[in-house]
Amino acid sequence: MAKTLYTAEAQVTGGRADGHGKTSDGALEVDLRLPAEMGGQGGGTNPEQLFAVGFAACFEGALGAVARRAKAEAGDVSIAAKVSLHPNESKGFDLSVQLDVTLPSVDDAQAAELVKAAHQVCPYSNATRGNIPVTLTANGQPVD
Repeated sequence: MAKTLYTAEAQVTGGRADGHGKTSDGALEVDLRLPAEMGGQGGGTNPEQLFAVGFAACFEGALGAVARRAKAEAGDVSIAAKVSLHPNESKGFDLSVQLDVTLPSVDDAQAAELVKAAHQVCPYSNATRGNIPVTLTANGQPVD
């Protein structure tokens, strides 16, 4: 592994259905609850929500980096992330991700190119590539 730039630390007790998680610096503290859609009580957050927020935030950072490298102005970026949990044939679970990226000040062709480039840079994209389906759109158009 290359030089470590940063390490996040967090502790969880009680698991996803009735747990509590917090980061070592105290900046994030959440009650974990199983969503009502999965038979839980809801009223807290869940790992899929946390992954959606993390992926979207990381992708936005990657988008800014590739825009700067291309000397392009990304403008106000909005990313709607969906992380879905699916049962698999092994009686386990898989994830899928959909990132809908909106770049209102960028034309559709350039937006698609920036999103493609960001998908090559983003650490979450690199971690998930080949492991789970990740679907991307730029300004409402599918990105291949």
